[in-house]
Amino acid sequence: MAIEEKKPRYTSIDIDGVKYKTLLTDKFKNRKKYEDPNPAFSLAFIPGTIAKILVKNNSNVKEGDLILTLEAMKMLNKVFAPLDGKIVFHTKEKDIVSKNQLLFEIVE
Repeated sequence: MAIEEKKPRYTSIDIDGVKYKTLLTDKFKNRKKYEDPNPAFSLAFIPGTIAKILVKNNSNVKEGDLILTLEAMKMLNKVFAPLDGKIVFHTKEKDIVSKNQLLFEIVE
């Protein structure tokens, strides 16, 4: 009995109107699809600790208002309001946050 060779299954992708024949890895096929970031959600850009929250929960803020300070690697990083609206916190002071964790959201 002869062993059959498995032929690679090529996939065609289109880049700028040019079709390419390629092999796609499982990692590429199962990747998380890109989503546009929502400006109403403020995510931690670095892991750290919430040092101080300067605004009360459910209060109105204006774009550019200082909301909180995030301590990371002995540095105090200021986090500002990305837009106008009412702020809803998902963290509190002294919370340890990881990168991309939701800190607060702005509801209009």
